[in-house]
Amino acid sequence: ISLRPLSVYENLCDTGVGKSSIVWRFVEDSFDPNINPTIGASFMTKTVQYQNELHKFLIWDTAGQERFRALAPMYYRGSAAAVIVYDITKEETFSTLKNWVKELRQHGPPNIVVAIAGNKCDLIDVREVMERDAKDYADSIHAIFVETSAKNAININELFIEISRRIPSADASPPSGGKGFKLRRQPSEPQRSCC
Repeated sequence: ISLRPLSVYENLCDTGVGKSSIVWRFVEDSFDPNINPTIGASFMTKTVQYQNELHKFLIWDTAGQERFRALAPMYYRGSAAAVIVYDITKEETFSTLKNWVKELRQHGPPNIVVAIAGNKCDLIDVREVMERDAKDYADSIHAIFVETSAKNAININELFIEISRRIPSADASPPSGGKGFKLRRQPSEPQRSCC
């Protein structure tokens, strides 16, 4: 079994949709209803087995506030996947999601795996975003779609399993084609004495 690090950017979305709660549920399998808003960015990891590989998810959880938006490209540029979260009880978060997708498509890696998560599916009685509409949109952009509840642990692991499925295996990855370089230690010069 080989270990494969997968960088995941998990916060192209508005504040308060439950981004950090999804990450916390996935990594720690717990839920804190009083979780503090992310300031800047946080980083968490979790290793899971997928087929004959161990996938080590390196998850960048960035703040959703507008003032932190300029930081987003630093995190998603090198990512294998991006999770874009909206709150099913707030239509405006789904509308904003489409702007985040557009930005990611314009400035992100060309073959980044995109996942759309409609969080808070436990609040079905106050739903504003219809599941069919979100699924149709995700299909139109070839994205993973899942409705989640970080609070009730619904579809959290399934979200990341589907990301693992969509990321090409290490064997299928093309060779670097000369991109990059090797670092080599230069031989040290012999010590010289001055006199």
